[in-house]
Amino acid sequence: MINFNIYTENEYQNWEIDNEKIAKTAEEICNFYLKTPEIANHCCLKSYEFDTISFDFLFCDSKKTHEINKEYREKDYPADIITFAVFADSPKDERFVLDMEINLGEIIIGLDKIIEEAQKKEISKEMELVFLISHGIMHLLGFDHQSEDEFNFVVKHQKLALESMGIKYDKI
Repeated sequence: MINFNIYTENEYQNWEIDNEKIAKTAEEICNFYLKTPEIANHCCLKSYEFDTISFDFLFCDSKKTHEINKEYREKDYPADIITFAVFADSPKDERFVLDMEINLGEIIIGLDKIIEEAQKKEISKEMELVFLISHGIMHLLGFDHQSEDEFNFVVKHQKLALESMGIKYDKI
């Protein structure tokens, strides 16, 4: 059984996040992904021995995601999600497991963008948030979407993860 250390910080004043619920949701999504062979056999965790996975969430506004995007990614626009996949993006010879724990990185989510997108799609902000959490975790595990095939793979598995939790998401 895998243990999780999931840390959350909310800088956005207009949406109080239930940290415990976010951590539980992220654990469920991770567990689903790691039990899915096409993910488990191709993710950055393959061939590493560990018993704990850790990662962070920072919830903020689009002003902050714009600053982060500009400073670290040289992109001049606000984002709904930014993922720093520290473990997956490190060269294999620089990855390390400390005390049987792997730190996957950080997921930064602009909650005002989530609210905006949820209104456009006519879904709840919570549903949109869970969808983006599942997206960020795919990135932390080393999956990207530079091609249409990669995008379809990521979205397909996000939807399957949510379905495993009883959530039907069809607003792509």
